[in-house]
Amino acid sequence: MTERTDVVELLKGQHTRIRELFDEVANTKGADRARHFHDLVRLLAVHETAEEEVVHPFARKHIDGGELVVKDRIEEEEKAKAALSRLDDMDPDSPEFLDQFAALRQDVLAHADNEERYEFAHFSRVADRDRLKTLARAVQAAEALAPTRPHPGTDTALKNVAVGPVAAVIDRTRDVVRKAMG
Repeated sequence: MTERTDVVELLKGQHTRIRELFDEVANTKGADRARHFHDLVRLLAVHETAEEEVVHPFARKHIDGGELVVKDRIEEEEKAKAALSRLDDMDPDSPEFLDQFAALRQDVLAHADNEERYEFAHFSRVADRDRLKTLARAVQAAEALAPTRPHPGTDTALKNVAVGPVAAVIDRTRDVVRKAMG
């Protein structure tokens, strides 16, 4: 992140990386697909946790109709978390995985578009550049401590604070073990 990056630029950049990872999972097989899927799961988990802890509370408070906008985004996120949890236990080369992955891809990309249109687009009208930079730093801090796996039901900042630290330790331990096992 450069010094000029604000929260919208940061999150849109992550959305771009999420789109790229969906393509990489879809266009590879075997160990490469599993690795790309693991990278996608990790990015989505930390991204959504940071949004739930930083972005959504800001949107609720500062944009017109923020409560409803955030409610809709959280419903989309919870659906994706449940799908990711199911997919994480599947063989990435199985037909069942590929079918469910295609549905997840469609849902997540629609969700990202909805965030950009209904949430992020309003931020520059309600916050100055310094505030948007501060929010970017807060997102990065939340991501540094976030769980690396989806945890359905942790859809608010309060739930993330209660469950997040324990889940993050467990998730990061699983990541190290997976990496060590190849």
